[in-house]
Amino acid sequence: DLSGHVLAYLSLSPVFVIVGFVTLIIFKRELHTISFLGGLALNEGVNWLIKHVIQEPRPCGGPHPAVSTKYGMPSSHSQFMWFFSVYSFLFLYLRMHQTNNARFLDLLWRHVLSLGLLTVAFLVSYSRVYLLYHTWSQVLYGGIAGGLMAIAWFVFTQEVLTPLFPRIAAWPISEFFLIRDTSLIPNVLWFEYTVTRAEARTRELGGQDSQGACVSTPRDSSAQTLSAR
Repeated sequence: DLSGHVLAYLSLSPVFVIVGFVTLIIFKRELHTISFLGGLALNEGVNWLIKHVIQEPRPCGGPHPAVSTKYGMPSSHSQFMWFFSVYSFLFLYLRMHQTNNARFLDLLWRHVLSLGLLTVAFLVSYSRVYLLYHTWSQVLYGGIAGGLMAIAWFVFTQEVLTPLFPRIAAWPISEFFLIRDTSLIPNVLWFEYTVTRAEARTRELGGQDSQGACVSTPRDSSAQTLSAR
């Protein structure tokens, strides 16, 4: 049915998230993004460990041959998406700070983005039950585990890793790969916008000055020729 197809595509959200992180790391090379991805990887490792300790089977009648493990407690999709959503929620409201005057718009997009992330996490969890990959208890405990892991990793990142980021960014290997630290910048989006805009204006003015210098050169040459005669 149509709803099943939609939910099946939604259940691929973890794949899209991973692709997005890899793309961000390649183009941004920011330490906090790398740390976020490391937290997701650790979260997956914890999920694998819990599954093999509890060894609770998946629900009867589900398409089990298509999955990598026969155990279903807790749901890895649910744990992954709730880790991603809760960590992003904490980052938006605790890590990012207001630096410009658009206070209302800033809060609005944070609320909308947070609501969207939590909605996607819920829909992915629901899709695993609808598609018979998990029971309600498996996705519920997966969500709880993911949320708790997100809170723990956020605190660890802020209190332990973030103070080390400037030192890590100064390592020769970090400089070679252009790894950067933006932890001291409250709003990276606003910072990049203002810096890019200022640089564009500077280059535009520099280009105009260069064109003016090129136009005046022939006149100066003609004047020198006439004076020589």
